[in-house]
Amino acid sequence: MQTITVEAIINVTIETVWDCWTKPEHITKWNYASDDWHSPYAENDLREGGKFLSTMAAKDGSFSFDFWGIHTKVLPQQEIETTLGDDRKMSVIFIQTNDGIKVVETFEPESQNSLELQQEGWQAILNNFKKYTENL
Repeated sequence: MQTITVEAIINVTIETVWDCWTKPEHITKWNYASDDWHSPYAENDLREGGKFLSTMAAKDGSFSFDFWGIHTKVLPQQEIETTLGDDRKMSVIFIQTNDGIKVVETFEPESQNSLELQQEGWQAILNNFKKYTENL
């Protein structure tokens, strides 16, 4: 299966990156691809076999959906592997570099949208994560 990878270097500590990536009170503040969307709800049972869920919604109320999955591997401050609700696989790794924490997110694409659109959308969300986390 083909995968898509997005990445960013975040210029804060690994502890801050990990907290912002995993805690619902932070997830709701960065988990959207464009300013006309938001993530009004998030939960994250951060353990192997635990479920995460984020509601993603248009701010005008015209559309929303739940994005969820089950964690299959959790190595604190290093890696999270997840099986998404539609059985696609996703992983996120956190790598200490001289420039900050490199976050590398890899996922199996879905079949409804182009690969380019999916990569752009996931990269936009990761860019929001970077902006939010670095501005705390």
